Amino acid sequence: MKNDLKTRNKKFAHQCVKLSIDFPNTDLGFHIKKQLIRCCTSVAANYRAASLAQTKKGFISKLSIVIEEADECIFWIEFAKDENLIINCENILNEAKELTSIFIASRKTAQKTVKR
Repeated sequence: MKNDLKTRNKKFAHQCVKLSIDFPNTDLGFHIKKQLIRCCTSVAANYRAASLAQTKKGFISKLSIVIEEADECIFWIEFAKDENLIINCENILNEAKELTSIFIASRKTAQKTVKR
């Protein structure tokens, strides 16, 4: 499952980068493009780091960063949509929301095992 999520996160990052390439060459377009690329690649990179954590607490800590970055992806995709920079983004927005939900559930499970 971890390798599947690593692959899925990397694919998501590529999709976000491709989506942002079409943003207009305006100050707002550049700003949102940079923010979205930063947070989507951070999701993929930090999930890989979480997978290699040496302790459960380390995993939870890294996963918390992944959750924050994934939620930020949702924000920037929605913001770009609100600003009419993108029109058809439901698939990538749903993927961002699904990934965020998966990470939240994983963190909850990990936190329960640490408390035992």
